[in-house]
Amino acid sequence: MRAFRLPTIGVFISGLLSACAFPVLASGGVATAQTLYQLCRQVKNDDTIRPYSHELYGGTVKAFKKLFPNANGTPAESELQTQANYRCMDGKVLACFVGANLPCAKMNAARDNPGANEFCKTNPNDDVVPAFATGHDAVYSYKCASGKAVVTGNSWALDKRGFAKELWTEVPPH
Repeated sequence: MRAFRLPTIGVFISGLLSACAFPVLASGGVATAQTLYQLCRQVKNDDTIRPYSHELYGGTVKAFKKLFPNANGTPAESELQTQANYRCMDGKVLACFVGANLPCAKMNAARDNPGANEFCKTNPNDDVVPAFATGHDAVYSYKCASGKAVVTGNSWALDKRGFAKELWTEVPPH
């Protein structure tokens, strides 16, 4: 009887891992189109925010045009690289485009906001608490009234996963 040698076991384990139910994303977390669509179909919901992949260019441009119908032209590849993000919801690939006050992160739905409270201590009657104080992921808008932060509105409607609903849209396959 012959014992397994370590290199043989390594090859065996490597083969098992490659046959797992979840597709392995390309190095650096950047997904190929096929593996990201496959991953989303399999896991249904994954809140991991993934960076832009050129392999998803066509669908990403369609998603951009859906979210920003009044935009002039198509964004340059360099803009997509710095702005486009992906995640999985309900088995679909969704895209969001980061911009000034356009958060792609999961939102902070707490009404009590320590950053707004601190801002209002030094700006007791300001009509608007800026995002740098509240955090760009704050769901609510605030103003200061007598040194205390007061909610002035619900800035973002959230999807069932806690992301700003209007900032995410499906990336259609090819």
